[in-house]
Amino acid sequence: MATSKKPITTNDVASTKTLLHEAIPLTGTIVSGTYVNKAGVESNIKNYSHQMFQSVYDYAYLSSSANHIFDVTMGYSSNSALSASTNTQNSKKINIYSQMAQVLVGHDVTGAILDFDRAGDLTDTGTKMREVLFMNLSRLLTKDEIKKQSFTFKLLNGTSSADRKGGQDATTVSDYGARTSFKSNSPSGEYGLLYTSSANIGTTGEGNHAVGAVYYQAGIAVLTASLYTGSFGHAAADYSTDSIGAVLTGSNITASCDGFRNTFQDLSFNNTTELNSTLYFCRVNHNEFNYSSNPTYLSASQIRVKNVASDAPISYVTTVGLYSPDNELMAVAKLSEPLKKDPSNEFTLRVRLDY
Repeated sequence: MATSKKPITTNDVASTKTLLHEAIPLTGTIVSGTYVNKAGVESNIKNYSHQMFQSVYDYAYLSSSANHIFDVTMGYSSNSALSASTNTQNSKKINIYSQMAQVLVGHDVTGAILDFDRAGDLTDTGTKMREVLFMNLSRLLTKDEIKKQSFTFKLLNGTSSADRKGGQDATTVSDYGARTSFKSNSPSGEYGLLYTSSANIGTTGEGNHAVGAVYYQAGIAVLTASLYTGSFGHAAADYSTDSIGAVLTGSNITASCDGFRNTFQDLSFNNTTELNSTLYFCRVNHNEFNYSSNPTYLSASQIRVKNVASDAPISYVTTVGLYSPDNELMAVAKLSEPLKKDPSNEFTLRVRLDY
């Protein structure tokens, strides 16, 4: 009788990688103003006593069906012209900037934390983003990473409340050209620079340079505060005093996050799920596995599937088992239907393990 197990060699094993993408749209109606309770409080926005960031959910966050969408916060470098001990939450804003810069940008040769750079050139001291807003997207949305050249963010940046409520003066920010021109000098992986136009790629003139960066594996978007040239948010009754500089220095971080969310028109990107697979080619030759070790294969020492003794042996393959070198069953693959096997045929079964 043929053996019930067969060794698998390196020639029988192959590895593949498949990237699956899913389109993720986020509208400003979810981020701001959709879920307001009777007290006028947005129930899908979670604030914290430390006031260092704000969490946004797709539903009232106390509900078990709510999903975390992203966190938003902001800060500035200790090298920023806005940095001053008299500012509201000055040390916390500097700490947030330093923490994010340490993770996403890294350190220089002296060990000092580098500032965010709108050219992706960490050695250039003239292109720094020292006042920024952070959008930390949920892993539920980004999965393994954000797909390059798919990130598009639209913000309302009008100079009056009427402009913004009417959807006027919307600015589109995207990682134009990032599929081929992404950066890889970040400790957190690859990132793309964000521009307001594809025509601005690689330019450095004022108004044309990059306005932020999206870190694909980390799922974090960084926007320079200078992107908001008009009024910021809906917080102030007098929009002439509701500038980004005034908000960054005079408001706490929670209030600043409210202003950011009220400039949010929509965001879209494609996430990426990396599906790694190992393929095992289980080759069944003509003289192998023509018998079954199943006890029901025999009846009174006679093979059930043979009518007369001279008939060729027959088996029906229904399952493939993968064993370790220690003869322990590691995985089982079931066929959709039994395959008839006898000495006149042979076949190859492809077993795929995804992880």
